[in-house]
Amino acid sequence: MKISATIITLNEADNIHDAIQSVSWADEVLVVDSESSDHTREIAEQCGARVMVNPWPGFSKQKQFAVEQASHDWIFSLDADERVSPELRSAVEQVRAMDKAKLADGYRVARRAFYLGRWIRGGGWYPDYQLRLFNRRRGHWADRIIHESVRMDEGARIETLDGDLFHYSMRDPEHHRQMIEERYAPLGAAQMHREGKRTSRLQMVAAGPLAFLRSFIFKGGFRDRSAGFTIAKMAAYHASLKHSKLYELQHNQFRSKGRT
Repeated sequence: MKISATIITLNEADNIHDAIQSVSWADEVLVVDSESSDHTREIAEQCGARVMVNPWPGFSKQKQFAVEQASHDWIFSLDADERVSPELRSAVEQVRAMDKAKLADGYRVARRAFYLGRWIRGGGWYPDYQLRLFNRRRGHWADRIIHESVRMDEGARIETLDGDLFHYSMRDPEHHRQMIEERYAPLGAAQMHREGKRTSRLQMVAAGPLAFLRSFIFKGGFRDRSAGFTIAKMAAYHASLKHSKLYELQHNQFRSKGRT
């Protein structure tokens, strides 16, 4: 069983070395770069990765492009701000040693986020299962604007690996807010609009408080103390902004139809 580890990048010079080192056990590390303006590609090549450049088509399409360019059928997909823990690496090695007839078609892993100096347990952030090790003959990245995921063929068998995938996505609350404003809220609204979902003024008002309660109370964010409170506040901001942008999209669509 040979594995290609795939990583997509855009200006990830600060992250790419550690990301590649955490999958150095793979038979191939393939980095697909979206025309970075920093030294991402040079660092990746120095770390022994095979580097390709592909203009940015979107998250899921770029990850699928990496899958299709990989040398091996078994894919381990890693984001540049993620690291494979020693326990997860050991679990992957156990899978590699298995008889081919006993292999599942895909394996999901628990992702654990590091935020404000601590590993987060609540708020819906853990275990945050992600399907990251899979046979590309039996699965592919689904075409989504955001929150992309691997979709396995009907009847495919999926199992869960021990160990965590470490996630270092947000440096601080300001970076968190920036990610919400520039990526998560606008892309989330676009995905909802594409799926035919609609919102209202009432939903715009209620989305934030409901998201806060869900994160901090119902999903146990209070267990992470001040970090959990910040996460809940950001969840409220994200939900409110996403519904606001969705309302704007549907309003613009309505006005466009009125002119035709």
